[in-house]
Amino acid sequence: MTPPAPFDPSEVFTPAAAEFVADPYPAYGRLRAAGRVHYNAPTDQWLIPHHADVSALLRDRRLGRTYLHRFTHEEFGRPAPPPEHEPFHVLNDNGMLDLEPPTHTRIRRLVAKAFTPRTVERLRAYVEESADGLARDLVADGGGDLAARVAEPLPVAVIAQMLGIPESDRPLLRPWSAAICGMYELKPSEETAARAVAASLEFSAYLRELIAARRDKPGDDLISGLIAATDAGQSGQAGQAGQSAYAGQSGQSGQSLSEQEMISTCVLLLNAGHEATVNATVNGWYALLRHPDQLAALRADPAGLVPTAVEELMRYDTPLQLFERWVLDDIEIDGTTIARGSELALLFGSANHDPAVFTRPGELDLARRDNPHLSFSAGVHYCVGAPLARIELAASMRALLRRAPGLRLAAEPRRAPNFVIRGFRELRVEV
Repeated sequence: MTPPAPFDPSEVFTPAAAEFVADPYPAYGRLRAAGRVHYNAPTDQWLIPHHADVSALLRDRRLGRTYLHRFTHEEFGRPAPPPEHEPFHVLNDNGMLDLEPPTHTRIRRLVAKAFTPRTVERLRAYVEESADGLARDLVADGGGDLAARVAEPLPVAVIAQMLGIPESDRPLLRPWSAAICGMYELKPSEETAARAVAASLEFSAYLRELIAARRDKPGDDLISGLIAATDAGQSGQAGQAGQSAYAGQSGQSGQSLSEQEMISTCVLLLNAGHEATVNATVNGWYALLRHPDQLAALRADPAGLVPTAVEELMRYDTPLQLFERWVLDDIEIDGTTIARGSELALLFGSANHDPAVFTRPGELDLARRDNPHLSFSAGVHYCVGAPLARIELAASMRALLRRAPGLRLAAEPRRAPNFVIRGFRELRVEV
């Protein structure tokens, strides 16, 4: 009897293929059925498809978003990035998402002050008013592209409001962010890298000027708060937090940012604070419009169902499909040793459809209560802006339910080619 051929994950995991990007969930089912860990040669990654493993590894300190706090590129067995990509890496590598403790801890402690329940709650009225205005304008025009008209402008406006970016400058932000986030895809092209480098230079120069202006004239915004925290931390004097509501307890010893860390933090807040929210909004409405029974239930009881609907839609069609981790010390998964220097691909989309955790995971159930999805990550890199993202998603959902009770698809949507940050280029609707 001929033994079965060994499982080749590259026959299933094909992130460059349009059909896979359109619906990766059947492939995830095959990965989960075939085992807990699979080496995928085309991306040089170990694929982790099960919820329990993804959740545990997000908290495992033998892994890291970076390795440069412990090793050089040569020591880790990895090539240094090309010199022409340096502006992107300077910007990206000084943001807390790609840092590990203690540097990550220092920066996150400062940024977290902007996302306390009290500070987030202060933004609720602005978020809801903005969402209602966007929905009202969409309805007045008889419909349009839900991505461009509602999903994109709302989180950009909220983060820009937090940072104190003038309204006239806000159209610059989304193109910069989209160009930079292109580098988070698997094996980005040189053209993608060139766009990311150009956007990194332009965005950094813009923020450098804005930080200088806020030093001269502080305001009630996060940049002013970070400046005050840095100045107070460097001088060791508490209580010099200026006017900013975001400054919090900023005078504690050692709590300060370099200018580059401040710039990288602002860019990260914009990118992480709106890319996932945009895709969660558009993916969510596409799912709702394809499940008229669930949408009807939501319209009948928005007060009762919106909170659980936000969580379920993030689980059902996950906006961030994959999160990478470097192996800093050898680990073992299901009898397989994964050596230091390897890279793990933690498959959030697969984890969120794991039948070991979710009953009927392939079904959209807006009333689902037991919903430990991993869309906001876990461990030290858990999304600091998750409370604000939930407010934004709920606000836009309520506004569209209220303003556009007959919302329906006007055309087949255009999906973006990206896999890691997965969503649509356009979702045209009519009311």
